[in-house]
Amino acid sequence: MGSFLTDLLNRKRRKFVGQYRRWQTPWDTNITPPEVMEFIREHPPGKALDLGCGTGTNAITLARHGWQATGVDFVPKAIRAARRKAAEAGLKIDFYVADVTDLSFLPGHYDYILDIGCLFTLNEKDRRAYAQSVFRLLRSRGWYMLYAWMPRTFRGRSTGISAEEVKGLLSPGLTEVKIVIGEENGFPSAWYWFQRY
Repeated sequence: MGSFLTDLLNRKRRKFVGQYRRWQTPWDTNITPPEVMEFIREHPPGKALDLGCGTGTNAITLARHGWQATGVDFVPKAIRAARRKAAEAGLKIDFYVADVTDLSFLPGHYDYILDIGCLFTLNEKDRRAYAQSVFRLLRSRGWYMLYAWMPRTFRGRSTGISAEEVKGLLSPGLTEVKIVIGEENGFPSAWYWFQRY
């Protein structure tokens, strides 16, 4: 059973990498969401980490607003594009090709960790490893913001994560501040704000 799940995960990753190769990336809008812009307006700059950063849109926005930004994504083509975009904007941002379930190479501590659409794509074991990394990397009083699909069927497969699952995963180390449930293309999704106390 373990090898079946590993094979499935590897196929999903290869498909995702292939979408970047063909630039079939509808999630890569080059627009920072208003929720992140609101956070930037309300908090002084510090050290930020963008998990599943793609081509760097949000890390670049953070850097433009005075944040010391770092981005992580497992797709090399996305990270190459992020580095190019940051260089063209004259910004120094650390971008790494890495798996969000193993961030042991990052020293921490971050004032703000952002995830737009990464956590919900992971399996249960990888979600736990991801959460442990977030707990380790987020400094006291630091903020974690997550955008995730809620459970749904997408292209014939179940995907997403429920609010209860998110809270259960993160509550050992973080405190829930706010959850806003909305929708994306007619399907439920949510923004989550957590803080480490």
